[in-house]
Amino acid sequence: MNNLELYTKLAERYDKGQLVGAPMTRTLLKIFMHLFNPEEAEVALTLPFEKNLSLTEVKTLYPDKVDRIEEILDGMAIKGTVYRDIRPGKEKKYRLLPSLVGWQETPFWHGRETEQAKVLSPLYKEYHKEAFAAEMARGVPLMRVIPVDTSLKATSDILPFDEIKPLIDASSYQAVGHCPCRVTAKFRGEGCQYTTENCLHFGNMGRYMVVHGMAREITKEEALKILKAADDEGLVHIIDNIEGYMHTICNCCRCCCSFLVPINENWGLDILSYSNYLAGVDGDICIGCGVCTDRCPVGAVQVIDDVSQVNESICIGCGACTSTCSTEAIRLSRRQDVKPPLQVHEFAAARLK
Repeated sequence: MNNLELYTKLAERYDKGQLVGAPMTRTLLKIFMHLFNPEEAEVALTLPFEKNLSLTEVKTLYPDKVDRIEEILDGMAIKGTVYRDIRPGKEKKYRLLPSLVGWQETPFWHGRETEQAKVLSPLYKEYHKEAFAAEMARGVPLMRVIPVDTSLKATSDILPFDEIKPLIDASSYQAVGHCPCRVTAKFRGEGCQYTTENCLHFGNMGRYMVVHGMAREITKEEALKILKAADDEGLVHIIDNIEGYMHTICNCCRCCCSFLVPINENWGLDILSYSNYLAGVDGDICIGCGVCTDRCPVGAVQVIDDVSQVNESICIGCGACTSTCSTEAIRLSRRQDVKPPLQVHEFAAARLK
């Protein structure tokens, strides 16, 4: 088959039956042509997404490449299109990385301005507008907002599924990379003032990132410090929209984030599950300084007649507005309609229907 047919088939493979697909556009084909050479694209047509295969098992899939498949897959792992599990004394294992968490982020987690990253950055922005933002919203949002816990009226007010620390305590491995959203914006000349090295990953994916130079290993204590620093900057915590599951913690800004930008630009997508809290203002002690207005990532807070007021219809309940209020006039409280995140089987059913 010619290259156009090859990359079209690859796009179909990434889109069909995946929790996060890759809707076909001409921009996607351009992205794939930069991410995969033709031989790698042929390999990606067969390598499974869901199951790690040993090198011995992989060789049975590619009898015509048996002498070279290890070299090909190792190169793809370094480029960030294949997950490679390397453990001392154990055989290597491989699987194809999906769209997310996968090739959407791997060229940027390291934060370096490589030639590939510079080429891909504008293509990724274009693809998000064309199709990928809608894909992230399909069925049920991929991610949900976690409130800044210090902004709640009392620790007992925090719902169990909104506590981050127990999930970090239970994690087997912790890593931090650079925020792909802010890094790609920077490489397009559209960056912001927020720090970038605060994209947290846990478990096997975090280990893969560290082994392949995309992140650095951190302790659980360091992860909590990074979250505190993100709070101070006014960044929004966003995690997987699944009960009891935490693969990633994004710390997001209003200007670059793949989830917040569609909200702020009114793309009309249900792209993010809001937290179960709302900001509210005590007008008796509010001094109308406007700090909360500046920190709100979605423009839900305005100062009117010298008092801050919250538009509850667009408040995402992140708490970024609360942590720097000098009079503690603005706080979070529970919404009347509390909606816990979906169980994993419910999430998968909603994404795959």
